[in-house]
Amino acid sequence: MGEEKSSLFRLNRVLHRDIGFLCIGLTIFYCISGVALNHIDKWNPNYQIEKFTMKLVKAPAGGEPDETWVRDTCQFLNLKEKYKTFFQTSPNKLRIFLEDSIVDVNIPTLEATYEKAMERPFFSQINFLHLNKPKKLWTHVADLYALGLLFLAVSGIFMVRGNRGIFGRGGWLTLLGFLIPLAFIYFYKN
Repeated sequence: MGEEKSSLFRLNRVLHRDIGFLCIGLTIFYCISGVALNHIDKWNPNYQIEKFTMKLVKAPAGGEPDETWVRDTCQFLNLKEKYKTFFQTSPNKLRIFLEDSIVDVNIPTLEATYEKAMERPFFSQINFLHLNKPKKLWTHVADLYALGLLFLAVSGIFMVRGNRGIFGRGGWLTLLGFLIPLAFIYFYKN
């Protein structure tokens, strides 16, 4: 019985170690994108926005913008992107669509605001995975990763014996780990 128990502990340690090593890369990526997504109200982790405002010098003839005036405006703003189309969002506002950006023009004040969203390198890719946008095969990878973390959590219970293990300090810390999310659920849901 003692040798069987010892071999189970050894097997648990080996599996815990190997699955732990396998989960390191995934955990680091999920942690980085998780922190980025947690602060989405302060910055956009997926896109960086290039924005500038300029004063135009030439008003549209008769106050009504036409194709020629819009193309002249794009040229005046020195925009290299391909012009697509435009439309008036209101009598005083005009929106110009370019290949990868937009220009909003306040016609009475001749103020033009250029705005372009560019994918933020690294973060947009890992957030894409974190939010499971690809679906398909990635869903299975993410599910296996979640099961790997579950295994690490459960097998970790048996890693340390004695008063530092699950029946001592480890048990109190485990209980605290359950109480923290339960407390937040209680306070936010009541």
